[in-house]
Amino acid sequence: MLARRLAGATDWLIRDPSTGGLRIGYFGASTGAAAALIAAAEHPERVAAVVSRGGRPDLAGVALGRVRAPTLLIVGGDDVVVIALNEDALHSLRCEKRLQIVPGATHLFEEPGTLEWAAQLARDWFVHYLAPAAAPAVAGHEKVMR
Repeated sequence: MLARRLAGATDWLIRDPSTGGLRIGYFGASTGAAAALIAAAEHPERVAAVVSRGGRPDLAGVALGRVRAPTLLIVGGDDVVVIALNEDALHSLRCEKRLQIVPGATHLFEEPGTLEWAAQLARDWFVHYLAPAAAPAVAGHEKVMR
């Protein structure tokens, strides 16, 4: 249901003359990550970037293979179960993708500095993929799969 609502909001943005030409990015945390990925699969030509923080992209199921937007999966280094679920989802994605592990973070990124680190990673991803062509590269300690 959340994915349908997000896709509906995207349809509205596309039709509105003041936002129709903008690049669209989705951010989802926990189960919201699956909703973002499902909605991105519904709008492959319009969604330009997706970020999942502590998410469950595995819940997107077969939609993962239809996602075309560059996708960043951010997971806490101490969230072992969710790391495994994100690694599995990463292999199902057929787009530019990256799994970023934030050392010392648990599922909710409550440890000092970890949520800020995740926010910076998300910001950099969106700046790179949503901004005009001359955007900075995304840096950090990452596992990249293309």
